[in-house]
Amino acid sequence: MKQKEIFYLLFRYFILIILSLDNLYLFYFIFTPLTVYPVSWILNLFYDSYLINNSMIYFNGLILNIIPACVAGAAYYLLLALNLTTSIEIKKRIKSILFLFASFLVLNIIRMIIFSILYINGFEYFNIAHKTIWYVGSTIMLAGIWFINVWLFNIKKIPVYSDIKRIIENVF
Repeated sequence: MKQKEIFYLLFRYFILIILSLDNLYLFYFIFTPLTVYPVSWILNLFYDSYLINNSMIYFNGLILNIIPACVAGAAYYLLLALNLTTSIEIKKRIKSILFLFASFLVLNIIRMIIFSILYINGFEYFNIAHKTIWYVGSTIMLAGIWFINVWLFNIKKIPVYSDIKRIIENVF
């Protein structure tokens, strides 16, 4: 491996470590408003709604509190980790990250809108549907986004494994 390749590999993993510090603060800082404002705006198309503060939406006599788990900063981190632990060229990496984040953001907003409407309409199985989507659906959604990303950007490497394999090949 060339010195430049070693630096780039170490840099990718260093970025992941730095971003994980302070409880994923950067992801929540960026994606909370990107989630809350569109949800509020879309709900306002159907109901008389408005923001109470940066994470609470009042609509139809109820308050929707968008907590950090709803924003899912850890999911963005996982998608970034999959991307950064995969050896791909920088232009493809940037496009891939933008696709991963935008896809998850849009799907997450749609999920929140659907569950808000279900809740306001008194859907009988709201709690079980919400928990099922939270525990099972979110995992399937993240895996689906990643595999679509791999297909769309023609990624041939395996996260972490390909890096380790390349290091071992060059050491021995």
